[in-house]
Amino acid sequence: MNVLMIAIYVIFGVAALLTLWRIVIGPSILDRAVASDVLLTEVMCVLGAEMAINHHTRTLPVLLIIAAVGVFGSISIARFVARRDQGR
Repeated sequence: MNVLMIAIYVIFGVAALLTLWRIVIGPSILDRAVASDVLLTEVMCVLGAEMAINHHTRTLPVLLIIAAVGVFGSISIARFVARRDQGR
């Protein structure tokens, strides 16, 4: 494993821990939703960096699935919050 990959894993690992902290502590559901989107984006960046460094595209379907889950999750949360706000 080269030094670049170790640096990428460390930086994104710290970012992921901070994002998980926001998911746990987040005072509102929207804070948690944004933090979960950030976490999915971080995972996608790590996978993309690993693909670029190792010159392969084997994890591209995983990237597409993670992106779809993120989009559909954000839409679901937005609809849930919109319905909840209409009830008030």
